[in-house]
Amino acid sequence: MPNWTERKEVGDRHEKRVIQALRARGWTVHACGQGSYPAPIQEALRRTRSALRQFPDLIAARRTDLVTIDAKDRMPSTHSHRYAISTATVNAGLLFTATHAPTPLYYVLGDMRVLTPAEVLHYTIHALRYRSGAYHLVSSHRAHPFDEVFGQEAARVA
Repeated sequence: MPNWTERKEVGDRHEKRVIQALRARGWTVHACGQGSYPAPIQEALRRTRSALRQFPDLIAARRTDLVTIDAKDRMPSTHSHRYAISTATVNAGLLFTATHAPTPLYYVLGDMRVLTPAEVLHYTIHALRYRSGAYHLVSSHRAHPFDEVFGQEAARVA
């Protein structure tokens, strides 16, 4: 398994892809989660179980719409066609959604498909869980296309 620095580099590249895709659809995007904090705070967050560790990566607005996004790469499994989303991430996402309603939180996955924390929980409540219970495994067929959630690119709309 790659170390934290390697995982962060993969995550940063995915966040940049998500930012570019949102901006192409007319969204104004700003970083807000762990990646936007100074190194000492990032280091402290890595060593805690606080839900702040799972804070969304991005906040975006288009006209009166406001959304938050947690960019999740290294998914889906090419063998099982499922996304593995950590239980800690889903629990923090549900808390965030409840606290900040009606602002939605979306997981934008590595294949640029989208799920919400509530959908992850709903689709896995009766499904087989990862043995340790550390992950929710969601069929990739359950996720929404990026364009369906955030709109089409401006050039494609015209």
